[in-house]
Amino acid sequence: MGVGELDLDGLDGDVLSLTPAPGAPPLGPGEVYVLVRLRGRPVGTVLAHVGEGEDAARTLAAAAREQLAGFVSRRGEAPGPSGPGSGPRTEGPAAGEAERVVRPARGGRGAGEPGVSIVVATRERDAQLARALDSLLGQDHPDHEILVVDNNPATDRTRVLVERHYAARGVRYVVEPVPGLAAAHNRGVAAARGAVLAFTDDDVVADPRWLSALVAPFADDPRLGCVTGLILPARLTTPAQILLESHGGFTKGFAPRHFDPRRPPPDEPLFPFTAGRFGSGANMAFRADALRAVGGFDPATGTGTPARGGDDLYAFARIVVAGHRLSYTPDALVWHHHRETWQDLENQAYGYGAGLTAYLTAIIARRPALLPALLARVPRGLAHALAISAHRDAGDQSVPGGHGARSHPWPRSLSRLERRGMLYGPLGYLRARRRVRGHRLPWEVAR
Repeated sequence: MGVGELDLDGLDGDVLSLTPAPGAPPLGPGEVYVLVRLRGRPVGTVLAHVGEGEDAARTLAAAAREQLAGFVSRRGEAPGPSGPGSGPRTEGPAAGEAERVVRPARGGRGAGEPGVSIVVATRERDAQLARALDSLLGQDHPDHEILVVDNNPATDRTRVLVERHYAARGVRYVVEPVPGLAAAHNRGVAAARGAVLAFTDDDVVADPRWLSALVAPFADDPRLGCVTGLILPARLTTPAQILLESHGGFTKGFAPRHFDPRRPPPDEPLFPFTAGRFGSGANMAFRADALRAVGGFDPATGTGTPARGGDDLYAFARIVVAGHRLSYTPDALVWHHHRETWQDLENQAYGYGAGLTAYLTAIIARRPALLPALLARVPRGLAHALAISAHRDAGDQSVPGGHGARSHPWPRSLSRLERRGMLYGPLGYLRARRRVRGHRLPWEVAR
């Protein structure tokens, strides 16, 4: 299946461009999945068949007009309420807003310090890392630094890559010997100099406007503690990749959302414990002071620990519980290279389940006062957990870019793995916590 980008001059307007997704092969006949942009702004995804000899741009533009007609107006907006805590804010930003370059507030920064620090944690994946760094060096934001955190390295491949090819271009290299994604992120938090800290993974390609769109909201809202963004598949070439994306992948949709702990969203009865609705760790940014104040990431969570995941969910929830707002913006886009094999997908299913309950265990272990609120939500929480891990039959596409959209059934074997992971998660977290007992946060050690 081909993956590409289609830019239109309005939903009924001319085709401005049609290109493959970054790093994807050229588009040809067959099934094609495209991100639809209106004058550069992401508004939805469509799936269409391009026949042999057909004009791909014309076919895909027609599919976009048909499939997005109810979700996107002719001007690129969607109707609906707006405002913090009111659920989806679906009126789009003014034309060109995604292109604004807004620097975060500079309070407390010294001369020469960057406005934003990008943290990329990695381990023994130098080829993927190089692709990610190339895209990060192409960002249009004028005031940022890039840090590579080498987590528990077994070889010097990552260090050599950075020193030979990227150090001269300003990329900094640091090492975190404690295994785990959260520990690596905390090392990045300690080493970073920016007022805003942006995090992404080594298996993504960032859109050139990603960083500008991700950090712009911080300048407008002093209570904003975290912003997350849109994650789309860079390739859909294997059954495992297609199946994952068919049931949501990492996408959180194309409607901006705002979460305010003072005004819990009425459509989120489990708020703030359903942190998976807030975003994903491959595309997130935090106000540095706020993240440090809540203790950063729990080092007993995340990939590379017995907990298997949950580090991003923990950070999202801690930020919201501390009274900060959190926003999701689809204008901040990264393309993610999904794992390719069925074994990878099985590992992900189990890890998602484990990470979910590991994060919940972590939030209560670190903030016991939240236990009554969590227990009050247990009945609905159990129903939610069973629903998200349930076998899902084939069905028609719903909101383009929404979760659970495509026409491939979710196998019962993967549902069982997710639920087994949920049962394991608390035990995995306790095992991981024993391993990091006595571990101090890097920025505390440096004091």
